[in-house]
Amino acid sequence: MDRQIDYRHLESLIALLTVARLGRYTAAAAVLGVNHSTISRRIDALQKAMGGHLLTHTPNGWELTDLGRRAMASAEAIEQAVAAISTEEEDSPALSGHVRLAAPDAFSAHLAAPALAKLQAKHPQLVFEIVSETTRARQTRTGMDLEIVIGQPNVRKAASTKLMDYELRLYATAEYLAAHGTPQQLSDLAGHSLNYYIDTALTVDKLDEATSHLPPMHRSISSTSIAVQYAATMNHAGLGLLPVFLSKHYPNLIPVLHDQFSYRSEYWLVGREEALRSKAVQATVRALNDAAANDAWFILPFGDQIPN
Repeated sequence: MDRQIDYRHLESLIALLTVARLGRYTAAAAVLGVNHSTISRRIDALQKAMGGHLLTHTPNGWELTDLGRRAMASAEAIEQAVAAISTEEEDSPALSGHVRLAAPDAFSAHLAAPALAKLQAKHPQLVFEIVSETTRARQTRTGMDLEIVIGQPNVRKAASTKLMDYELRLYATAEYLAAHGTPQQLSDLAGHSLNYYIDTALTVDKLDEATSHLPPMHRSISSTSIAVQYAATMNHAGLGLLPVFLSKHYPNLIPVLHDQFSYRSEYWLVGREEALRSKAVQATVRALNDAAANDAWFILPFGDQIPN
């Protein structure tokens, strides 16, 4: 006969739910506002009460055992019951919870942040953490509910869906072109400088592949940050290989060889099965999909602050 779980294990069930979604005790502790040892203690107490291991450690992080999946169902029922509690004035149950998202910095700043700000305004109990990073989808559990990656990912035990296409093209300022000449064909690029990602820090095949279609170019200012690449280009340091969705909004950026070169890629969304069962995560996915479908980019006005 199954052992009975009493009300004292409610916090332990929520701890299990969070670890199962994020795959790490430390990430679960950060979300729940406790320390690592508290999470460990709560999981241990729940395992003793249920008479077996609920989690097993794998190269991909902590994963649920069969017994853990049964406990997870109870934890999700508790979560849904709490989420259904709303004030009489509300037409629908308020969402609450902590959602962690990893995404490239351009996507984070210009699409994710404004989209999630609108969602948070409707559901003030939602809390978002956005980690800005440009990497491939990890095979290991990263402590994130969702990842946005460039190029179609190949991941196990996760669902992936294409969010949107985007395009990289070359841009420069009038000042740079006046000083160094305007390229007339791709071979002319060999005499110009490029502002782009740091070669040795680039782990995304699609972004690395983009420059393979160009002749070798001297690197002027390289950075892992797209904002730095824009600032370098706007300050006449070289040509920038930049996203069209942003560059078209800055009149001081002049298209270079757009009739001869462009590179297309995609943003993909990756989510683990456990995380995608969360109502808060589901709402986050919908908000990101809606923003991507409507081309709802928020354009920062930093271009007006660049000196001539």
